[in-house]
Amino acid sequence: MAKKKSKKQAAKPAKAAAANGSNGSNGNKGGWDDSLSQLQYMEADSVLVLNPQDEIVGAASKKESHVFDPKQPRGILHRAFSVFLFDASTGEMLLQQRASTKITFPNVWTNACCSHPLHGMQPSEVDAPAAVADGTVMGVKRAAVRKLEQELGIPVGQIDLGEFKFLTRLHYWAADTVTHGKQSPWGEHEIDYVLFATVPDKSVLTIKPHPDEVDAVKWVTQQQLLEMFDDKNLLFSPWFRLITNKWMIGSNDKKGSGGGWWDDLEKTMTTDAHCDYETIHTFDPPQEHMGGGGNAGPMFGENEIVGDASKKQGAYGRVPTHKESKLSQLLHVDEVWSALTLLYLQPLKSNLASDAIASTFDAGDLAFCDEILCQVSRSFAAVIRQLPEQMLVDVLIFYLVLRALDTIEDDMTYFASHADKVQALLSFDKTALADPTWRMTGCGEGDERRLLEEFPKCHSVYAALPEASRGVIADITLRMATGMAEFVDKDLGQGTVDVGQYNRYCHFVAGLVGEGLSRLFAASGLEAPSLAGELHLSDQMGLFLQKTNIIRDYLEDYVDGRAFWPQTVWKKHSASGDLGYFANPASVEATTAGLQCLNELVTDALELVPDCLAYLSKLRCAEVFRFCAIPQVMAIATLDKCYHNSDVFTGVVKIRKGLSCRLINDATDVLGVHGIFHRFATSISKTAEAAQKGGFDDPSFDRTVAACKAILELTDAEARQAARDNKLANGTLLAASCAAAAAVVGYKGPSGGGGSGLALTTTATVASFGLLSLFKPGLGKFLGMKRAKSTSSLLSAAQLSKKAKV
Repeated sequence: MAKKKSKKQAAKPAKAAAANGSNGSNGNKGGWDDSLSQLQYMEADSVLVLNPQDEIVGAASKKESHVFDPKQPRGILHRAFSVFLFDASTGEMLLQQRASTKITFPNVWTNACCSHPLHGMQPSEVDAPAAVADGTVMGVKRAAVRKLEQELGIPVGQIDLGEFKFLTRLHYWAADTVTHGKQSPWGEHEIDYVLFATVPDKSVLTIKPHPDEVDAVKWVTQQQLLEMFDDKNLLFSPWFRLITNKWMIGSNDKKGSGGGWWDDLEKTMTTDAHCDYETIHTFDPPQEHMGGGGNAGPMFGENEIVGDASKKQGAYGRVPTHKESKLSQLLHVDEVWSALTLLYLQPLKSNLASDAIASTFDAGDLAFCDEILCQVSRSFAAVIRQLPEQMLVDVLIFYLVLRALDTIEDDMTYFASHADKVQALLSFDKTALADPTWRMTGCGEGDERRLLEEFPKCHSVYAALPEASRGVIADITLRMATGMAEFVDKDLGQGTVDVGQYNRYCHFVAGLVGEGLSRLFAASGLEAPSLAGELHLSDQMGLFLQKTNIIRDYLEDYVDGRAFWPQTVWKKHSASGDLGYFANPASVEATTAGLQCLNELVTDALELVPDCLAYLSKLRCAEVFRFCAIPQVMAIATLDKCYHNSDVFTGVVKIRKGLSCRLINDATDVLGVHGIFHRFATSISKTAEAAQKGGFDDPSFDRTVAACKAILELTDAEARQAARDNKLANGTLLAASCAAAAAVVGYKGPSGGGGSGLALTTTATVASFGLLSLFKPGLGKFLGMKRAKSTSSLLSAAQLSKKAKV
């Protein structure tokens, strides 16, 4: 696998890259180049970094991944494959002796070929979770064909991709202490894909081993291999011994009898009797391969299973979340106050218990819908509940129906084929929305699965909605399902093809939601009928939210094998030609490239803001305005958090909970919303300017500044007014606090003496500033209330209903 510089002249195997279509941008492009040293090859090749669930979480050079030291005692877990090649006519297996010039495990005998799929190869060598679950793993098989030619000189075409049989996976590690001593700086730590292949007769193969890869080859029977194992003068790779002893030979007693994979090659190759795509078997190495530069000890229990691919492959919760510490959050005293206000003093009022709703819908079914809403989306539950009774349940059911549809789309392992998933999506409006008994069992995870399994309760409430609302929900559901079906067959492991496809996907899954909501708002009578026709602005509102989520969820989506960053954007920045180049970047160049790509996508999202603000300006119902505004202000705050932030590539960034509460409290009218957008546009602009002054070369800098400037110009008047209110609040509170402090200091106790002197003065001063921070948001809002009421065109649902009656 990893190798050191050879004393021999490297010969070029003919058409090593082009013959297999491997013309990607990864290092050596799948072939050999005499101008590069073996060390340079190691540094150029980019392996697939994994978590223990075999989910791709990043990239690392081949050299870096094989280093065993105190910082990474077992190196970096990465994906590998082991090819076992047999002569079907004799039952013999091909062995190779790894070259003496290899860095890791030189001179050892092992199976025909052992190596790694790489990032950035064309065709791709990256397999999504669905490919692992169904056993196709075309990426690993392409890598196997590439390496068989590179190591053994077997021409492409002599062993077709379809002739490889994927059997199972094993997670193992081993320090190369036999070669480099107890403190060996090298080793292996891999999830290894076991591939079997047979040829009718060994004579049909052309084998010309590359001297930098292989010292010798040998065809052996089971009996001959067992005799070799007994020869103390021979060395064997730990993974080869492990696989052979565990699975290959049914009875390892020199008789070669039993039920192993090698015992009945025809059964192994023509049936799935020995295929296990679900389990990741785990093994510690034998004692002689413990230790290494990181002094690593046992990692697993015997035959422990650490992963099960039958479980859903969603990456949510499997990559780190970057949160600020509790102390950091508590230091934002105004946000703490906002949280207390939202939770206890002025919580969002739920209108779900109104008499009109109670008399229209089945109480038990509605209670389920409310409860499951809180489970699948706590963030949306509160803002939906505060909607007026005229549309609350309509929007709630609209959300749950689309969440059910989204669960079907997201499940990468439930359906036997893409065609089955497409059929389920396209028929959803005719099944789930037409059949009161329809349900789907076993699809999705957790509460999303429960939503599908108990969907008849949702249908009961849906059926009791006004006909106009049901028509909107059914129409949007069908159109969204059609759009989702369009993307089922697309390979999204490397993102969308271009910005056009990126926008199209966002339109289907979010823009249509905006359109549906506008139509429901208009149908309620609380918003103008013309709002239903604002298709462009509704679409842009949805795109802004969806693009923000896609930007933030880069690593989760990449790990899940369904990414959405457009290739025409990220390929300008990725040196490896793979989207994973940015994940857990190992070099300054990778970090810089990732930030350049990230900033470009954030800027693309920022350019949607003017349309979002235009949409909000057309609303007249205060509750509807708040429902629409809260996700928008959360999005702009999230973009500010993501912009020029390398944490996006190592986890999921989150804004502070206290900040979320403050945004909810402030997003009640145009003044508050414009103030929020102004604040974060200013922050992003300042970050961009500071990065440029610090020497960061950002191709999107001018575009970013222009997008922020457009937002600032639209929101400047309201932001100035909010600033004036804030200053007035500061002055009033500071004056009151200082007066209180002076009164305390001037107080004479019963003995006639003064207060506690300096200590009391200090305490009073600190208390005054604490009072300032604590009550500033509320007082600022109070002082601006009269002005806001006189300028805002928003009315409550009750006021609008009363006005309509008049």
